[in-house]
Amino acid sequence: MNKYVVKILEASFINDDVKRFVVEKPQGYTFIPGQATEVSINLPEWTLKLRPFTFTSLTKWEHLEFMIKIYRDHEGVTKKLEQMNAGEELILHDVFGAITYKGPGVFIAGGSGITPFIAIFRDLFKRKQLFGNKLIFSNKTSHDVIMEAELTEMLGDKFIKVFTRENVIGYLDRRIGRDFLIRNIADFSKEFYVCGPDNFVKSISAILLELGVQPEMLVVEQ
Repeated sequence: MNKYVVKILEASFINDDVKRFVVEKPQGYTFIPGQATEVSINLPEWTLKLRPFTFTSLTKWEHLEFMIKIYRDHEGVTKKLEQMNAGEELILHDVFGAITYKGPGVFIAGGSGITPFIAIFRDLFKRKQLFGNKLIFSNKTSHDVIMEAELTEMLGDKFIKVFTRENVIGYLDRRIGRDFLIRNIADFSKEFYVCGPDNFVKSISAILLELGVQPEMLVVEQ
């Protein structure tokens, strides 16, 4: 497994518990939008603690970008990342990931599961090929939405926000279930992309298959 030591160039919070990191890009390091790498911290006792994070940058950018959800309830890698700033170092590893764009369809994300979709949407938007795609994005509250302004700019009315713990005017206050999907999706013969917590992905995937989505048209992280 290859290792690349990179310096953090920028580090800042984009909401209460999601931190954006801009880091150096190793020479020749490439990926497909939607893919990820395992990251560790270049400090004693942390180098072997690898965690997967998705690139939100585009392949042609001169740097790499990650948007990482911070979990403060235990002394893990993300809690340590919360304390890290520009000038400190991370270790990147090989690229992996099953979530890659296969054609227009419906993207369904839960929480930080939006991150692989951000790179895909940015790439399609830059190439003017975003038409025909829809995003359904579930979060606990409006404060948890990652990159809301940019997603709205790119997708317009094809960006549906769903909140599970908040009733806000202009937003939907409910969970994504069978009835919701039937009301909001007219065509189940398209590609479907699902990413989020394990239970979220399993539940949504099962409903989509029940509604007639072909298994080969369902893209999830393996």
